[in-house]
Amino acid sequence: MDLFEKISADIKTAMLAREKVRLEALRGIKKEFLEAKTAPGAGGVLTDDAAMKILVKMAKQRRESAKIYEENNRPELAENELAEMAVIEEYLPKKLSAEELTSELERIIAETGAAGPQDMGKVMGVATKALAGRADGREISAKVRELLAK
Repeated sequence: MDLFEKISADIKTAMLAREKVRLEALRGIKKEFLEAKTAPGAGGVLTDDAAMKILVKMAKQRRESAKIYEENNRPELAENELAEMAVIEEYLPKKLSAEELTSELERIIAETGAAGPQDMGKVMGVATKALAGRADGREISAKVRELLAK
């Protein structure tokens, strides 16, 4: 069962359980998936890789919206965004710990043969694809910069 089918099945479950926030989040995910599937050039196919990118983007949007709502003293709206973000994150791979991230990046640096800060672009290209959904882009960038500076 691919991610699209799993989301569709979970929508039915959420409807039966009358979980309003979960249902709203899942419908939002399905809407994004359908738009990606029917986009020009997609050919009516949504790969799990593309679906992961959409989920990462959606979780990031919810996190940023919640932060803005909290800054503007709207905790009820922030709470809703954070609840939707939690539902979205259930479908993402587990986040890497700092040690796991370091070891993965050291492996990628060794694979690419990067020797110093001038090779950051080469490492980042491979790392962002390999660690998609498991680590934030800023975290990856900061750690790669640190490792290449040694």
